[in-house]
Amino acid sequence: MTEPTPVPTGAAEDPFEHIGLFYRDEAQYTAGCAAFVRRALARREPALVAVPGRSGELIRAGLGGDADADAVAFADMAEAGRNPGRIIPSVLLAFAGAHPGRRVWIIGEPIWQGRSAIEYPACVAHEALINAVFTGRDAAILCPYDASALPASALADAERTHPILEDTGGTWSSAAYGDPVATAMAFDWPLPAPPDAADRYAFTGVAALPGVRDFLTVRAMAEGLNGDRITELLLAMNELATNTAEYTTGPATVTVWAEDGVLACQLDDNGHIGDPLTGRIPPAAGATRGRGILIVNELADLVRIHRRPAGTSIRLHFRLRASADAGTGQTAAVEGTGNDPVSAGSS
Repeated sequence: MTEPTPVPTGAAEDPFEHIGLFYRDEAQYTAGCAAFVRRALARREPALVAVPGRSGELIRAGLGGDADADAVAFADMAEAGRNPGRIIPSVLLAFAGAHPGRRVWIIGEPIWQGRSAIEYPACVAHEALINAVFTGRDAAILCPYDASALPASALADAERTHPILEDTGGTWSSAAYGDPVATAMAFDWPLPAPPDAADRYAFTGVAALPGVRDFLTVRAMAEGLNGDRITELLLAMNELATNTAEYTTGPATVTVWAEDGVLACQLDDNGHIGDPLTGRIPPAAGATRGRGILIVNELADLVRIHRRPAGTSIRLHFRLRASADAGTGQTAAVEGTGNDPVSAGSS
C-alpha cells in the first residue's frame, strides 16, 4: 500500500490529510488501519484510534509487536461518537488540543453496524465538515468504509467528503471531492414527520420555559427515562428553548414521542441557524455565549438540525434503557443518497 501524498483541502500545500479507506474484509481493514498508525509511530507522533466495538481490538492486534503501540490512544466511537455532531469537538479537536504543536493521527469511523437511517445524513455532514475545521492543521484523519457491505451511494458520498481515497491498490485524489460546507448543507435532509400521537407543547417567550421543562419531565418519566438522563434531556432542551425564546418571534413547539428505543424531542421555531459548524467548534476561552448547540451535541445521543424555509427543526434522541446497550452488534439501516435504507456492516 503506497503512502498518501497530502492533497490540498483548501489552502496551498495544506498539511491536513483526510483519507477515505475502502476495505472489503477484516484483513484489509486491519492492514490499512495498522499501516496508518505505523506512520504516526515511525514519526513518534500522537495517534488515536476511534472506532466502534471490537474494531479497535482488530487494529491493536494488527499492530502486533510494534514497540510504541502502547502509546496509541483508543476510544469506542459507538459511545464517544454516538451523536455524529459531537465527534469533531469532543473527539477530534479534543485530541488535537491535547497535543499542541504536534501533528496528530486519528482513525475515525463514523458509520458502523448499529447506525440508523436517520443518523446517516448527520454522519455525512460530519465527514464533510472535518475538512472545513481541519484545513491548515497539522493532522491526518483516516475514515474506514466497508466497500463490501455499504451501498454504492454511501461510497459515492465518501468520495465527496474525502480529498484522498485509498484501498489495497494504492491512493488517489478524489475527483468528486467538493466544497465541504456546500456538501454538508446538501445533507440537511427533511426530518421524518413525528407520529400523530406525539405530545406537543406550544410556547412563546422566556416566561414559558418552566412549563416547557415540566412538560418534558412528565413525558420523559412516562417513557422510562430516569436519573441523569432526564437531567441531560432537560439541560439540552432548555438550551434550545432558551435560544428560541430569546432570538425568535412567534410561537414555537416542542414535540415528544418514543419510538425504536429512543425518546425523541423536537423543537420547531421560526429562527434560522445559518452556519453548519454551529455546535462543532468550541468558543474561545472566556466567551460567555456560543456554547448552546455544543452542549446539546454533547448530551444527546443524536442531534439532527433541519433548516426549513420558514424556520428550523431540531430533533434530539435520548436512548431509553432497553436500547442503551444496543451498539455495534446489531444490523443497521444506512440511508444513502438515494434514500433507500440498506443493511450496512463494518468490521
